[in-house]
Amino acid sequence: MTVISEPDARAIEAVVQLYVDGASNGIVEKLREAFHEQAWTFGSIGGRRYDLPADELISMVARHPLDSDGSYAARITSIEQTGDAAVVRVEERGRWGGLSFVDYFSLANVDGTWRIVGLTFAQTGGELAQRR
Repeated sequence: MTVISEPDARAIEAVVQLYVDGASNGIVEKLREAFHEQAWTFGSIGGRRYDLPADELISMVARHPLDSDGSYAARITSIEQTGDAAVVRVEERGRWGGLSFVDYFSLANVDGTWRIVGLTFAQTGGELAQRR
């Protein structure tokens, strides 16, 4: 079992919270602070793949914030860290009203700063509403 130092745990949680706050409210600045500029995301929503650079995800949630109706909630369920690498598991519900996800964030400590370098997500519930 890996023991995470308290300062690293707080820093890792803070970066993931930047993602949660930024994505839920469409705040680009928070998302850009959380993600490394070369980060990628992989996953599907309603059967459609969203394997794309994090910049494209940021643009998407800027247009369509995750907390579309006030029901969005996210919680960290685990953190693992070894040296300058970490993986964080997050459960989300209420994304765009009714979708649930499990996210796996890969983080790296680059020049003393934790950043998200990869996000893999899986839809675990709900259906994407048809846009008019």
